Amino acid sequence: MTEPATRISQLWFNGTRGVEILLSEPVAPAPGELFIKTICSAISAGTEMLVYRGQLPAALTLDATLQSMQQQPVYPLQYGYASVGEVVDVGGDLDDSWMGKRVFAFQPHASHFCASPEHVIAVPDDIDAEAAVFLANMETAVNLVQDGNPGIGEHVVVLGQGVVGLLLSSLLSQYPLGQVSAVDGIAQRRNCALMLGVRHVCDSGSLMEVNALKKQLTQDEKFVGADLIYEVSGVPEALNLAIDLSGYCSRIVIGSWYGNKAAIVALGGEAHRNRLNISTSQVSTIASHLSSRWDKTRRFELCWDMIRQVNPQQLITHRVKLDEASTLYQQLDLAPEAIVQAVFVYS
Repeated sequence: MTEPATRISQLWFNGTRGVEILLSEPVAPAPGELFIKTICSAISAGTEMLVYRGQLPAALTLDATLQSMQQQPVYPLQYGYASVGEVVDVGGDLDDSWMGKRVFAFQPHASHFCASPEHVIAVPDDIDAEAAVFLANMETAVNLVQDGNPGIGEHVVVLGQGVVGLLLSSLLSQYPLGQVSAVDGIAQRRNCALMLGVRHVCDSGSLMEVNALKKQLTQDEKFVGADLIYEVSGVPEALNLAIDLSGYCSRIVIGSWYGNKAAIVALGGEAHRNRLNISTSQVSTIASHLSSRWDKTRRFELCWDMIRQVNPQQLITHRVKLDEASTLYQQLDLAPEAIVQAVFVYS
């Protein structure tokens, strides 16, 4: 191998709230494969907490569209889908021009991995690795915008200001909308939304602030509700707040994946009479009404442009080594308010 032999470190979830780092010997890439040394990988706190807490639905594969996540969610398992690395060796039949290229891969957390060229995305030269690691979440944000189809002058509310919610809010703030409101119960996240250009934030835990938001959604002394509401908090109970902020024919787009979590949702009363349009949005596919003009390649090109505009690396609050993973996941589980985006860094 071109890269000096070094043991490969891999993160494994070995049970509910159990994490371990396993070491293995490096292997030469098979014909048609790239051997990639990871620079950094981003933790998707919402989804990975489902894995960590054992809240994944047992009947589903981790992701039916990603080669690295075809397995059933049964421990022990690997997870993670946002890695950026450098190609340090190539298997037979591949051109040496791959050597030294930086690539993004939907790959579990590991210091090195093998992947075929069709399963990696070249990182543009002008984009830093710590910005490129946001590609998956930026694609989700772009997909949410496309699925929600916000219209000029509309009032849009984003429930949840985790990384996806923050990226979504920052994209929406560039639209000629009547108002974008970012809602979250954690002050640091609300401050990040303001930093990214969102003008109005609301504390979901404050009845006074929620009522003030409702007042802003009132016209001629009549509550009309938001035109479009995104639910990306990861908390199924938040659907009741989405309904509470809705009016006649409001659109609610659910971008959260709740795993096996459930909640009682109040669909009676005004919710029933209001003819609410409730839909789900998932980034693995492209909506049918867009698929004749959009494909994954075009969407990723747009995502790189959005990364250039937003500079999402400013959201990184924690950079840790892989062998500190257990402590980091405990903090995400018990005290998530201090963490916006955590990344593993590999030396």
